[in-house]
Amino acid sequence: MLKAVILIGGPQKGTRFRPLSFEVPKPLFPVAGVPMLQHHIEACAKVPNMKEILLIGFYQPNEELTRFLVNAQQEFKISIRYLQEYAALGTGGGIYHFRDQIVSGSPEAFFVLNADVSSAFPLTEMLSFQKEHGEPNSFVILGTTANRTQSLNYGCIVENEETNEVLHYVEKPSTFVSDIINCGIYLFNPDIFQHIGTVFQKNQQDMLLEEPTNGWHRAEAIRLEQDIFTALAGQGKLYVYKTLSFWSQIKSAGSAIYASRLYLNQYHKTHPERLAVNKEGGPKISGKIHKPSVLGPNVSIGTGVTIGAGVRVRESVILHGANLQDHCCVLNSIVGWDSTIGKWARVEGTPSDPNPNDPYAKIDSETLFRDGKLTPSITILGCNVTIPSEVIILNSIVLPHKDLNRGFKNQIIL
Repeated sequence: MLKAVILIGGPQKGTRFRPLSFEVPKPLFPVAGVPMLQHHIEACAKVPNMKEILLIGFYQPNEELTRFLVNAQQEFKISIRYLQEYAALGTGGGIYHFRDQIVSGSPEAFFVLNADVSSAFPLTEMLSFQKEHGEPNSFVILGTTANRTQSLNYGCIVENEETNEVLHYVEKPSTFVSDIINCGIYLFNPDIFQHIGTVFQKNQQDMLLEEPTNGWHRAEAIRLEQDIFTALAGQGKLYVYKTLSFWSQIKSAGSAIYASRLYLNQYHKTHPERLAVNKEGGPKISGKIHKPSVLGPNVSIGTGVTIGAGVRVRESVILHGANLQDHCCVLNSIVGWDSTIGKWARVEGTPSDPNPNDPYAKIDSETLFRDGKLTPSITILGCNVTIPSEVIILNSIVLPHKDLNRGFKNQIIL
């Protein structure tokens, strides 16, 4: 029997996703037409002998999350529960806090997935790899190859090339260590809790010796990457399974458009019914669309969207209830719920894609500002924003409920 744990974080963690995370928790933001988390749940539900999926985070239980869980349970016919942390406990602290829930029913192994990654999720391959490599009680990290410069932004893994054992693990090193990076997807067995427990006890002892702080430094706040993997490396217990299929982080709204493209490409094989096709009997686009509008490539349209005549949309996400009036143009942008773009208006952003000439390039997690200026990135319209006719909005972020009366370039409109 197997279980899966998905780490969904909490409200103060999705800050780079604002203003979109004001309306919906980041893990429920639609990527390629379905909530980000649904891709993870779908992959876990396909694994044979998977009995339960646990979501761990510190979001307050809310109506949207509850509705999503109920619908997902019905669709995938599997038990899905949300376990709420009392505070941010880190990637290791959360699973250690709820270890009784995870080991109940005596699963042989369990997956741990970070919610903010997009991937083909080769979970069954990781299971087969674990059986073939190392002792039965070994742990597996999913790894992929990055280029030398970008590897510094991730956890870096030095492996034994013959056995794939992890010999050395460094989280975000300051100099080059390895081009194999951690994908944030792991396969553990219940033995991992002994290793986390050791760190927990050490943290408790350290807290007794230190001066009492403001309560932020809790013994339970444990990071899998820095506190566990670094110590386990080189002990014959930790292995890396390198995937050649797609993988990307979803840290910012710009990376959501790139992740959407990766999933839409995968849909040709896995979910052709989700893709719109220009032919009789093909899937109907659930929005009101007049011809001759041109949509694509890499466009996902929410329900109840109205698109006028002569509209051009490319590399964008249009969320439900939006209204794109005649002859407007939307490129590299996210148009928020119930927003309106006037006739002949142009809403355009700068794509933050990886270098297409480097097969190992990953998306850069850009900072919002560089040299005191807004970094050119995709344009984001929050919910219920109105763009007037015949204006240009370029590389800007517009907060919700704004009624603009002119064009903007490289600005955050508060």
